[in-house]
Amino acid sequence: MSAGMMRSAVILGLLACVGPLSIDMYLPALPSIADGLGSTVASVQMTLTVFFLAFGAAQLVYGPIADQVGRKPPLYFGLGIFILGSIGCALAPNIEILTVARFVQGLGAAVVMVIPRAIIRDLHTGVAATRLMALIMLVISVSPMLAPLAGSGVILLAGWRAIFILLCVAAVFSLLLTGFMLPETLKPENRVVFNTRSFLRGSKTLLTDPEFMGLTFIGGFGMAIFFVFIASASFVYTGEFGLSPTGFSLAFAINALGFFSASQAAAGLGRRIGMVRMVSLAVAGFALFTIILLAIALAGHATLFVIVGLLFCANACLGLVIPTTMVLALDNHGDIAGLASSLGGTLQMVAGGVMIAVASPFFDGTATPMITAIALCGIAAFILSRLTAAKATAHQPG
Repeated sequence: MSAGMMRSAVILGLLACVGPLSIDMYLPALPSIADGLGSTVASVQMTLTVFFLAFGAAQLVYGPIADQVGRKPPLYFGLGIFILGSIGCALAPNIEILTVARFVQGLGAAVVMVIPRAIIRDLHTGVAATRLMALIMLVISVSPMLAPLAGSGVILLAGWRAIFILLCVAAVFSLLLTGFMLPETLKPENRVVFNTRSFLRGSKTLLTDPEFMGLTFIGGFGMAIFFVFIASASFVYTGEFGLSPTGFSLAFAINALGFFSASQAAAGLGRRIGMVRMVSLAVAGFALFTIILLAIALAGHATLFVIVGLLFCANACLGLVIPTTMVLALDNHGDIAGLASSLGGTLQMVAGGVMIAVASPFFDGTATPMITAIALCGIAAFILSRLTAAKATAHQPG
């Protein structure tokens, strides 16, 4: 592993942390926000839904613009929007203003999802790209493992509004990182003029590519699982199982540890058995674990330890799936990597937001609705992997 790749992984990982931090630090605060603003659980969950929807929709803009002007200018703009949204969240007097501010936050946070993936495609493809993506995931892993604990501490010391002040500081740091340490990776001669015609032409190419769409939605259902868990877990763990915010943060960290530990094996395992085969096996494993968990829940035996243990195993499978499908989906579209990254990200975020919206009316404070939604996503990803595997294997880089 070269020093250059490690340096790129650290920089891109720190940038990409802004998005997860704005979710993970916020999770322990959901019950406190509901109490503090006199709101319902469904209304507080809506602040997550609008964040994800904005996070997805804005990616359609950042990617094509990054293909035209380079990777750094959109980062400056998006992080600036994120800072404004964070300030709005910190000052929100009611749940309605908080929801709007979270939407603005999502618009800004989308940039750190699109641009790092496009930069990876500028630098590498295939196994090398998967290795770099896995390294970035390792850097990002500090967020779901430590951010909820940090959020719990901030809530105890200064209240939930202070979380958004810290997010604002993190975004300012990311701006400085972009300005002084991140090189421009898209050469002027490789830039593509962004206009309606080129956008529609590129979008048609991607939307009619069954391999791109299949891989995108395999990863999309994997992301949707996280979204459903994020929207429900704090209420389930603190309500049904009586955990404190700190206890919830520890349980959440265990699940995240499974994902990010497995992601580090993705490049090596993909090189040995083939990246597409690895994804197929991992998706099958995830579906199996979630179906077992659902059966246990329906039988009335889903204890806290059973849920955390089986989700740890399921998330370990996702650690092999999500970074690899991101890379494979972009491999054949290097000339429009920004658009491919943004469109893929948009489809995945919208899938996650829709799953939260669909599952929310069934939420009753217990784990069963959450587990049911997760298992359904696992089954859908498994079906897609069966349909996509043959085409993706035929085009897999050596």
